Amino acid sequence: MLHSSSKVAIYMEGHLFTENGKMGYGALRYLPNPIVAVIDSENTGKNTRDCLPINRSVPVVDNLDAAIFHGAEVLLLGIANSGGKIPESWFSIIDSAILKGLSIINGLHDELAIKYKNSLASNQWIWDVRIPQFIPQIATGKALKINNKRILCVGTDMASGKMTTSLELNEWAKQNKIKSSFIATGQIGITVTGNGIPLDAYKLDHACGAVEKIVMEESKSDWVFIEGQGSLLHPGSSATLPLMRGSCPTHLILCHRADLTNLRPPVEHVKIPNLNEVIELNESLVKACGVFPETKVVGISLNTVKLDSVSAQKAIDFWESETNLPVTDVVRFGPEKIGVAIKNS
Repeated sequence: MLHSSSKVAIYMEGHLFTENGKMGYGALRYLPNPIVAVIDSENTGKNTRDCLPINRSVPVVDNLDAAIFHGAEVLLLGIANSGGKIPESWFSIIDSAILKGLSIINGLHDELAIKYKNSLASNQWIWDVRIPQFIPQIATGKALKINNKRILCVGTDMASGKMTTSLELNEWAKQNKIKSSFIATGQIGITVTGNGIPLDAYKLDHACGAVEKIVMEESKSDWVFIEGQGSLLHPGSSATLPLMRGSCPTHLILCHRADLTNLRPPVEHVKIPNLNEVIELNESLVKACGVFPETKVVGISLNTVKLDSVSAQKAIDFWESETNLPVTDVVRFGPEKIGVAIKNS
């Protein structure tokens, strides 16, 4: 499997600047391995530090051979698209990568290890990140008995910054001498940390139990950040409820894309309500009419990547006034506002 010193190339052909490129973005921002190249023939010659809001210098190259010239040993498929299907046009690059001795990290639902099991050399591997590693017991609310803070990010939409918020706050907590841990529940979080559960690959009956099991394994941490998935507002998402029931969170953080008033395609016809209504919805569901303890949203993580700095600050000021909660962009302005709110609650 992925060794910490293995040199990685990220395949993002046609997706360096699309919403589907978030697997690549997550790896560029958080994967500790050396990343030697990003492959996207449309943007050859660019550098990630100059063209993306990510402080990591990686050359964008034309093809796989150029990535291998830069030292690539592992090819990471850098998209996380709706439905998790590998684009048909990508199989030729996967074939070529395996033929040329590279290992593969695949965060999509299509299983590659079985498909290529007879094509791998002894030193090659394929990591299908979205394959569940255990069958859990049915959840029973065990997490309620843990005396720690369990912080779950909930969102107004997919790709609203839930993983990023959790990772940035987890790092802030560690820097402030708090015994903290992060639980990955999606393919990007699992890839960059090496642990977690691919929640959307579990059968629905097993989803709550999978969350509960991994939360219980982190019971010795004072703060546990559970990576959120999906949104209660999204007609194609069912992940929020298993996360709530499995983790029994003590705190919620709402994540929202500041530039959006509607959900992203293909459900752009769904309007995002006022954030106060979204907060009320999530707080109401998490306590289930008092069956579970009352849990509050303690802050808003506002993704302002599409706004200039002046507009970003205006959006933060507006939502702080509107909700009376601390609001920040955890990447642009840091997570301290929300970290302090968690610490003081």
